[in-house]
Amino acid sequence: MKNFIAQVDIEQGFFGFYSHPLSELTGVGRIVSIILKSAFVLAGVSLLIFFIIAGIGMISGAGQSSPEKLEKSKQAVTSALIGFVVVFVAYWVVKLIELITGLTLI
Repeated sequence: MKNFIAQVDIEQGFFGFYSHPLSELTGVGRIVSIILKSAFVLAGVSLLIFFIIAGIGMISGAGQSSPEKLEKSKQAVTSALIGFVVVFVAYWVVKLIELITGLTLI
């Protein structure tokens, strides 16, 4: 007899797979996939934080008539944009490798 809670088979976990965090770590390829996914998410979150901090710096630098602070904030925005381009290109390189090799990395 199957074990059900609210019509969900609790032996298989939700969505038909076990939800144990370490059950995904079955090989080197799977570990690399998890690291890549996490790295892209972390890069996106840090990009957002850098944009917010640089924007606040630009607003406060313009309000204080401080050209040094305004210039540092512009450099921070430029660096964040360059970082975004690097992450964007890296994502598409990984997708291209997936396409060429037929593997699923992300």
